[in-house]
Amino acid sequence: MLTDLLLAIAHHLLIFALIALLVTEIMLTRPGMKAATVRYLGWLDSAYGAVAGLILIVGFGRVFIGEKGPAFYLNNWIFWAKIAAFVIVGVLSLKPTLRIVQWRRAASGDSTFAPAAADVRSVRQLMHYEGMVLFTIPIFAALMARGYGL
Repeated sequence: MLTDLLLAIAHHLLIFALIALLVTEIMLTRPGMKAATVRYLGWLDSAYGAVAGLILIVGFGRVFIGEKGPAFYLNNWIFWAKIAAFVIVGVLSLKPTLRIVQWRRAASGDSTFAPAAADVRSVRQLMHYEGMVLFTIPIFAALMARGYGL
């Protein structure tokens, strides 16, 4: 029972951290960013990926060693919708991550580097889409916790 509680707490805190990181990335991703901001954005994006990975690890820990057990989750279509939403967020984050890596490399060699405004707008738009899908995940979680989808 304590394991389940600790996994639930960790899972929720990680989700809040993921949302905070994405919101911070969106706020920093603006045309005219300076090289230092680009480097910081790269660090934030790395943290975003690490937190997403931890969410998967802790989440599947809840499935397989948590109190409700795998049958509760694996037979629930809302669980699979939640997983699908998480995968969509991951797919949507690929292009921004690749762009940020490119920008970070360019900024490390050039202190005057600023990404093209069109690139910044494109990345920012994808980040907004990530956020929209990301916010469906807690909705699915609340539904599932109340027994919907079984």
